Amino acid sequence: MGNGQVLLDDVPLSRFHLRVSAYTTGGMFCDGYILGMIGVALAVWAPQIGMSATWEGLIGASALVGIFLGSLVFGPVTDRVGRQTMYVADLALFVVGSVLQLFVSEPWQLVVLRLVMGIAIGADYAIGAALLSEFLPRKQRGPLLASLNAVWTVGFVVAFVVGYLVRGLGDDSWRWMLASSAVPAIIVLCLRLGTPESPRWLAAHGRHAEADEVLRTFFGPNVVLGPEPPSPRRARIAELFTPRWRQRTAFASLFWFCQVLPFFALFTFAPDVLSALGLDDEFTGGLILNLFQLAGAVVGVVIMNRLARRGFVLWSFVVLAVSLLPLALAASPSVTVVIAAFAVFAFTVSAAGNLETVYPSELFPTELRATGVGFAASMSRVGAAIGTFLLPLGLEHLGNRATMTIGVAVLLLGALVSWAWAPETRHLALTEASGGDAARAGEPV
Repeated sequence: MGNGQVLLDDVPLSRFHLRVSAYTTGGMFCDGYILGMIGVALAVWAPQIGMSATWEGLIGASALVGIFLGSLVFGPVTDRVGRQTMYVADLALFVVGSVLQLFVSEPWQLVVLRLVMGIAIGADYAIGAALLSEFLPRKQRGPLLASLNAVWTVGFVVAFVVGYLVRGLGDDSWRWMLASSAVPAIIVLCLRLGTPESPRWLAAHGRHAEADEVLRTFFGPNVVLGPEPPSPRRARIAELFTPRWRQRTAFASLFWFCQVLPFFALFTFAPDVLSALGLDDEFTGGLILNLFQLAGAVVGVVIMNRLARRGFVLWSFVVLAVSLLPLALAASPSVTVVIAAFAVFAFTVSAAGNLETVYPSELFPTELRATGVGFAASMSRVGAAIGTFLLPLGLEHLGNRATMTIGVAVLLLGALVSWAWAPETRHLALTEASGGDAARAGEPV
């Protein structure tokens, strides 16, 4: 760049970057906490009222259906009205929904509340990754975007630990488990106030003076965006299915779908799954698996920039399928086999799950980024909702071997999709990575 100018993609990592990363990951902590708590809460409440497997499945899946709706609707809205307003509004809905769970008395009421909270979570998936990716320099983009999923995992694991500790407080302990998500949501809501609008979004919508002001205020007078194509039209989901973008849309949606379907099915009902597989102390077993999950999330952040994106996603599916294979083949697996298989699955799915907050943000341009991320997130939650609803029914009617076999098949589909369509985006500037016409694989698998 001339005259001492520096591209936003190449600026040194600053306190501002870390602050926005913290505020964004804070929302993901809340997302993981809200979704992770429901399995423990249901393990307490369901036996009290003799809840059927159908109602358990509906409650477990309701937030995931909400995420589908929130991601699908608010991705395009975020591309049209901007990132910052939506970045704050969805946390307010977290707080309200969390508190209202204290007053639930019937399963259908919890289904409705979890649906609404899921809508807020879905919006946050689309908003947070888009906003953060548009601020970060290319060298740190992978690890810091990966930290979104890692902190989501922290929230999921913390929810399990809190639920495990609170479950002995009486018949109403499940209410306090669910309402406790209001605490982190209030903290993150306060921290997000005052976050600036994305300068990339401002420039793409012709608001160059405002974009320059954000750059001067938060990065310095010599920082520029570089080429940022103007937005040719209002963001529409239909644009994702044009010849230019449909392969990336299919890949982002399907790899995410195939990762989360078995994940949510197995971990939302971890106590039930472990019990069905012969582990008597299912809470302790679930806690151990969540610790492996947390370790995987941390390792995934560390290795994100050390592995080609394409190779990471492809081989992780292979490892995940192999980890569940013993549970699909053995009629009565030993406790050691069950724990080992689930530990490898938990570690790997958590490490590779970091790609869910990295890859989609790199695949779409600024004018379609939240729309593309939101659509991929919504499709993934179709898989999560299907798995969460059907898993208790599958264990009840098909048995654990058939249920695990279905999980293996889904993971192998993910490997096939990744082999066919995964592009390589590591080390590219954000505009280059999201160009759409780049070569599919810039680095060897």
